[in-house]
Amino acid sequence: MSEQASSKRAASKRSAAGRGPSNVFARLWRKVLDVSASYRTVDIVVPAVLGVAVGVIFWAWGLLWQVTGPLFAFFPPAQALIYGMWLLPGVLGGLVVRKPGAATLTSTAAAFVSMVLGTPWGIEVIVAGFLQGLLPDLVFAAARYRRWGMVICMAAAAAAGIAPAVWDNVRYYPTWPLSFQLTYGVLVVLSAAVIGGVGARLLTSALARAGALSAFPSARG
Repeated sequence: MSEQASSKRAASKRSAAGRGPSNVFARLWRKVLDVSASYRTVDIVVPAVLGVAVGVIFWAWGLLWQVTGPLFAFFPPAQALIYGMWLLPGVLGGLVVRKPGAATLTSTAAAFVSMVLGTPWGIEVIVAGFLQGLLPDLVFAAARYRRWGMVICMAAAAAAGIAPAVWDNVRYYPTWPLSFQLTYGVLVVLSAAVIGGVGARLLTSALARAGALSAFPSARG
């Protein structure tokens, strides 16, 4: 019995050691290396190109946001209805490349380009772009990068909308009544799902039909 107990204790120690911080880090690092090895040059170039193209749209959308502000003076939170364009690139990049990190890369690249072109929000857009790509990546990861239908795209975009729904209220609208802040947050997420999610899905299908995605699994639509 003592030998069996000793063996069990030894096995328990080995199991605990395998769950230690260093071993968890090692497993995560191996996964990172596996993902890196699976990337081709085109898997990096295309998200960057998409990011540049959408970054120009970001810049123009920023101007539109400022110009249309007075139109929503009757109820400022309603301007969130047009927010969704800023949540499109992460979903689009992830949907086209279909590999971990593609959504984050595309959204961050788009944010960087818009900052270079000039934006009233300065370097904050880089952080926003990163988060608005990371959150869709997490949704795609939860689906094991195997589901690419309209529902998952809308869910990914809605997840991206959570970042500005929280951050904008804290950073830009802290004096709003709670009802305004909640309405703004809900409308941002809804706009993200419709413009960012549906828009990215339809745009990917259009690019696939045009033959522009022949290097990717998304060429099937």
